[in-house]
Amino acid sequence: MSLLDLLLLAVGLSMDAFAVAVCKGLALQKIDIKSAGTVGLWFGGFQALMPLIGYFLGAQFSGAIQAFDHWVAFGLLALIGGNMVREALSKGADAAPDAALSVKAMLPMAVATSIDALAVGVTFAFTGAYQNIWLSVALIGMTTCLLSMAGVKAGSVFGARYEKKAELLGGVILILLGIKILIEHLS
Repeated sequence: MSLLDLLLLAVGLSMDAFAVAVCKGLALQKIDIKSAGTVGLWFGGFQALMPLIGYFLGAQFSGAIQAFDHWVAFGLLALIGGNMVREALSKGADAAPDAALSVKAMLPMAVATSIDALAVGVTFAFTGAYQNIWLSVALIGMTTCLLSMAGVKAGSVFGARYEKKAELLGGVILILLGIKILIEHLS
């Protein structure tokens, strides 16, 4: 997987966090670098941590499924991306967003928006295409942090207008990367 592929994956994974950050931006009374940074660090930190955990878990049993690991990687990415697309298309009018930036408010959101990154970490172990897991998780974490910070600002400026589109784009990117992995291994 090239650096461009990894960057596209990072952007795709960060779209859930971006959408939630937009909602945070809607709710916050005052947008400053500290509040945007808090949101970015929570989401970026968990988006980096989860694929690392997934990688080490997947590495434990990747040898046993090496013959069909590309199908597992494709299935996980297609499932994650499909779920993101489904959620983006089915969201109705949500309740008013919560402005709190406390551990109690941010921890569940950070975990919820990074569960898909855990599964991606498993695919990292299965495909063997990732020479440097540390570079991968750092790029995913930094991308998510920066996009989440931008999401807070965008939420305060543009409102919820782009939330569904961002999540839809992220889902499509993950599905396409899954297809690319499958095609590369089958050819």
